[in-house]
Amino acid sequence: MKKLFSILMALCMVLVMTACGGNAAPASEPAEPAAEPAAPAAEPAAEPAAEPAEPAAAGKVYKVAMICDSSISDGGWGAACYNAMVTAAEAHGWEHMYTDSIEVSAYVESITSYCALGYDMIFAPGNQYSDAVKEVAAEYPDVYFAVLNGNEALPTDNITSVLPNADQIGYLAGAMAGLMSKSNTLGFIGGMELDTTKAKLAGYEAAAKVLNPNIKVLSAYAGSFNDTAKGMELAASMISEGADVFFGDASAVDSGARQAIDNANGSGEIKIYDIGQPADLLGQNPCVITSVVTDNAGMLGLCMDAVENGNFGNAVVYGTLENGCLSAGKINEDLVPADVAAKYLELVAQMTAGTFPA
Repeated sequence: MKKLFSILMALCMVLVMTACGGNAAPASEPAEPAAEPAAPAAEPAAEPAAEPAEPAAAGKVYKVAMICDSSISDGGWGAACYNAMVTAAEAHGWEHMYTDSIEVSAYVESITSYCALGYDMIFAPGNQYSDAVKEVAAEYPDVYFAVLNGNEALPTDNITSVLPNADQIGYLAGAMAGLMSKSNTLGFIGGMELDTTKAKLAGYEAAAKVLNPNIKVLSAYAGSFNDTAKGMELAASMISEGADVFFGDASAVDSGARQAIDNANGSGEIKIYDIGQPADLLGQNPCVITSVVTDNAGMLGLCMDAVENGNFGNAVVYGTLENGCLSAGKINEDLVPADVAAKYLELVAQMTAGTFPA
């Protein structure tokens, strides 16, 4: 009965998309991909199932859908994850669709609708979707689910976690912040208190203190990933307390924080900085000095390979500095002195080699 209801809901969804456009982008008109995906090796958390499914017949056209609680136009997390899906899908010849700006209460319904429409894989870009994914995955064992930042205990026969190294993300941002801060006060704004976000904050502070033991970090959580005004409010408050370098893990909230930083800098000399993620955001705002870049397309591509090869599930696809799925973005040469940039790149090399002392 539940599946019948889901199928009816899915058909309604198709009619609504056709008539009104909705929040979904048709697969025939994809956004321009951010970059070609990398093809790093995954490090599985567990052995694959003993009897993997047979690969699908040649000529099958696979379909992937992303559901997202932020907007794909947010200039941050939502946009980067959407572009990653498009890049990976186009590289593999998959069709793709999305639904964005959905509320928590609509997670299950949105995922179920795509399953009922016959999508092969659902991409959920955040740990906050894990409960909804587990609920729907149990009802649709032949649909595959890739959860970005899903914890290591999440994978099942049809669920895979896609897990960038949160500690290393924090180190990359913290090292630059520690080198660039003049006030010894940093800002960090998170969306929700997820384990991955807390790990990034811890790494950010630890790395900054390696460079400057007197550093303190002001941190706050917006309770949302799409409240731009809250990001502006939190950043403005931290600026008033002396924060001069920011890093965030909050999607559209981060965009609001960057607006507040740009407002505080005004038209004069830029003295308050921001470090972006997960895409290379250099040039998006005047305050951005570098970014922490996650190759979500590369990791998602590995999930698509597993679907096509019939060995999806019971694994974690990791993203690290070592396998190339994490990297430091371009450095703003107008704001970061050459000697500081050189020192930062030395520290990144230490992180990659495992010798950074954080």
